[in-house]
Amino acid sequence: MTAALDYADQHFDQFVIQLKDLLRIPSISTDPAYSQEVRRAAEWIVADLLAVGFKQAELCETDGHPIILAEHIVDPSLPTVLVYGHYDVQPPDPLELWETAPFEPVIRDGALYARGSCDDKGQLFMHLKAIESYLAGGVPLPCNLKLLIEGEEESGSVHLLPFIEANAEKLGADVAVISDTAMFAADVPSITSGLRGMAYVQVELTGPNRDLHSGVYGGAVENPINVLAKIIADLHDDNHHVTIPGFYDGAQLLSSDEKAESAALPFDDSAWMSAVGVSAVRTDHGIPILQAVSAHPTLDVNGIWGGYQGPGAKTVLPAKAGAKISMRLVPGQDPDDIVEKLRRHLESVVPETVTLKFENLHGGRPVLVDTEQPAMQAAAVAMEATMGKRPVFSREGGSIPVVADFKEALGIDTVLMGFGLNSDAIHSPNEHFGLDRFRNGLESIIRFLDEYGRQGLQEQ
Repeated sequence: MTAALDYADQHFDQFVIQLKDLLRIPSISTDPAYSQEVRRAAEWIVADLLAVGFKQAELCETDGHPIILAEHIVDPSLPTVLVYGHYDVQPPDPLELWETAPFEPVIRDGALYARGSCDDKGQLFMHLKAIESYLAGGVPLPCNLKLLIEGEEESGSVHLLPFIEANAEKLGADVAVISDTAMFAADVPSITSGLRGMAYVQVELTGPNRDLHSGVYGGAVENPINVLAKIIADLHDDNHHVTIPGFYDGAQLLSSDEKAESAALPFDDSAWMSAVGVSAVRTDHGIPILQAVSAHPTLDVNGIWGGYQGPGAKTVLPAKAGAKISMRLVPGQDPDDIVEKLRRHLESVVPETVTLKFENLHGGRPVLVDTEQPAMQAAAVAMEATMGKRPVFSREGGSIPVVADFKEALGIDTVLMGFGLNSDAIHSPNEHFGLDRFRNGLESIIRFLDEYGRQGLQEQ
């Protein structure tokens, strides 16, 4: 392992230059205009893996963007680690809010600024360079490695689960590792032990057969925007509790011990509010902010439309109004069940003056990981050796559906060992990734592979 660590240290500047090259590729999976750029990013990664000595790496075609499948088997008796990541990125809009061009990476104040620098090219790249540090550094890999890298994570991963199910034997492993999450704080290393799931729907209400003059027809024809606004407002009660019947049934909320552990974490409410620009918060029955954003169910409107939105006035009574609604879920809640409960609720409250169109867009199951399992403990040992502090285990409010897919389709748990920060502006203008955390992540992954590999030998 020492030789691999030395190689990584000696080649760190070169790794950053290479990462910049990858970040220059605008692999925006949601926009068909960038399809060739998405493919170019995948081809770049495959070429890099083969160049550093990975035994097998290939592009696997799907009906969407290609999936990278790679394998380096050292010894069948050693444990096998499946690394997941994604090479696609979010659109950079709004461009005018970027201080520098989103696909022209620059280093500023010790951080690398570019779309994808943290989510997820930068964090994925730590794994690629950790592997290179073993292979090119002349040190045998202490584990067998398999890589599954997709190009549709930012557009719903619609082809990923069918691919996993069809290639379950090829993807067989003892554990999966993902670096696409955040640490609790820059000085508080952490490993994510739980993720919320998600259900995402789109609703549309239609009233008259065309937009109408509000003076001629207003007062007799129902306005779909008015109806939608009332329905949305009624989805929470005065305590900000979701009102969908049965929404909380089976939800595994934090236990008393878990609440105490959460309260003991160094979370600053005032600093959090200042960072997001709010002077007050609203949580379900006033629960603490950290619990609300990491381990509690939510419902939010992510977009709403209808009627005239141009400059000036237009007295129109709109024919349609719509909204996109997401629900973050905790263990014990099933996305399909929650979507059906919302559908039934909306059908029961929509008046006969409008018609409802309801579409289930996508979702993912919530996940809890046993912190005592060997791979989680190996990750903790690795991060402590790198950063000088024992990491905490904490839940995260985001969703990574593939974690549940790995558990159901492959029967394996996932170590969520991320090195981002919530302040890295992922999905926003000026996304960035601290080079100190890029270095810490690289070293931690090298140490993790060594620690987990030695655990496997001890168990034989």
